Amino acid sequence: MEYRRLGRTGLKVSELCLGTMTFLWTCDEQTAFNVLSAFRDAGGNFLDTADIYSRWVPGNPGGTAEVVIGKWIKANHIPRDQVIIATKARGRMGDGPNDEGASRAHLTKALEDSLRRLQTDYVDLYQIHWPDYETPHEETLRALDDFVRVGKVRYIGASNYPAWWLMKALWVSDVRGLVRFESLQPHYNLMHRAEFERELMPLCKDQALGVIPYSPLAGGFLTGKYRAGQPIPAGSRGESNERIRRYIESPTGQRALAALETIGRAHGKTIAQTALAWLLSNPVITAPIIGANTVSQLQELLGTVGYRLSAEEIQTLNEATAWQ
Repeated sequence: MEYRRLGRTGLKVSELCLGTMTFLWTCDEQTAFNVLSAFRDAGGNFLDTADIYSRWVPGNPGGTAEVVIGKWIKANHIPRDQVIIATKARGRMGDGPNDEGASRAHLTKALEDSLRRLQTDYVDLYQIHWPDYETPHEETLRALDDFVRVGKVRYIGASNYPAWWLMKALWVSDVRGLVRFESLQPHYNLMHRAEFERELMPLCKDQALGVIPYSPLAGGFLTGKYRAGQPIPAGSRGESNERIRRYIESPTGQRALAALETIGRAHGKTIAQTALAWLLSNPVITAPIIGANTVSQLQELLGTVGYRLSAEEIQTLNEATAWQ
């Protein structure tokens, strides 16, 4: 496992980050424990979660993925400094008017709740899940600055920020002398490139931000299990996800799968591993966030460790999925 600096910080994180959104949604607690342990055994030290995981499931109050992580660390007597925990706040966690957003009021409560669920006294990377355009940057950043100063947060990051809003936040941190975002968590994969590449990628490179893309396999499409003209696997995300259905029917999607399969075969690798290697071969990317419902799914994705593509292979994939 390669360890990479998170942006300009001195923090070293594994080249793959384990996402936990599926915990207690499509993955039960014991299986989640097994996945976490297998990831750690492979050298992974970087976990991503959020307070709202998985509040959209009927009967789930949110915060359950954080609870699983906290219980796993405690049950296995894992030294806290050996696990890099990234969590996120901003989403609605209650019915009150201040139960969402990036205000000082909401973030203060959200952080305390996350720390309690995680059974820890600090978060390594605390991220704003998506922009709150109603709250001034100064308020959000001063609250985050206070969290860092008292030791409850080590570093801060942004998620789903457009380039103009992210750049404004970095400017406010600079001129006000406040802690600044050290990472960005964007939606980025071979099938969804323009949103990140158009403005965010050059911004992250210029400002030395770590980049931890989510959905690196396009919701499972880039595993190769969805093919044009073939039935969508029963119970899969593709049955209800319109974006995946568009990928299946798209000529670009079929070109992407064909190119990934050809390149992967030359390396003895799978389509999914090659899609992740495309990301890891980009020096701007720190660690794609992978998800797994089972240990066997995780083991396949761990086959990406150390796998890099040549400039020619990268160009082939870029041309196959070029955006206008």
